[in-house]
Amino acid sequence: MSGSGMRSQAGMVLPTQTTEDVRARRADVAVLPVGSFEQHGAFLPLATDTVIACTVAGQLAAAYPVLALPPVTISCSHEHAAWPGTVSLSAATLHAVVRDIAQSLRRAGLRGLVLVNGHGGNYVLRNVVQESVGSDFRMALFPGPADWNTARIRAGIRTPAHSDMHAGELETSILLHAHPELVRSGHETSDWTFDERKHLLTLGMSAYTESGVIGRPSRASAHKGKELLAGLVDSFAEYLSLVGAGEETK
Repeated sequence: MSGSGMRSQAGMVLPTQTTEDVRARRADVAVLPVGSFEQHGAFLPLATDTVIACTVAGQLAAAYPVLALPPVTISCSHEHAAWPGTVSLSAATLHAVVRDIAQSLRRAGLRGLVLVNGHGGNYVLRNVVQESVGSDFRMALFPGPADWNTARIRAGIRTPAHSDMHAGELETSILLHAHPELVRSGHETSDWTFDERKHLLTLGMSAYTESGVIGRPSRASAHKGKELLAGLVDSFAEYLSLVGAGEETK
């Protein structure tokens, strides 16, 4: 794939390569964006997590020899069910979908798969990766908390991660940089924090926010979004080394 082709892919939500592009690239590792279809307040689209996961995956494919896959667009968003438009899969279904994709890639001769997760509620993805330990097809979950923390520091994100939970400074910044046309007016005045969310899994988000926002989107900027993505691209090198290395690293 040409350099210009890789650069254009970084701005796409869906990968655009042909089968011959994939043959020429000879990637050993695939990246699978996993998003969601859930409310993100009044100013970000329901597909925000999917757009972010695809944007990260596109940047990774532009920087590293990986196979970028199309996204899983609906996942485990049950905590957002109180808002119109939110759609969910069961954890068992998401688990099965990801495992089927991994098995297909393995049959095709790839050595590993990195799940680029855009939704914090997809807890089951950790179990899918955990179950791959010891097999000849390695998996990883990216970005991890440490990767996000490093990227936050680089970008100058001011809101602590726990407070910046949903439709806040981080998510709004990435969309302002990569897809500003998707950000509607109102994020400047939609700040809302609620750090004591002890019973989130039982009560859902509506127990802690009326707007659907938990974070400070007023602090978002396109520059912060650019630096967040750059930080994640740098962090990915370690994951590619581990997943693409295979059994010989043991």
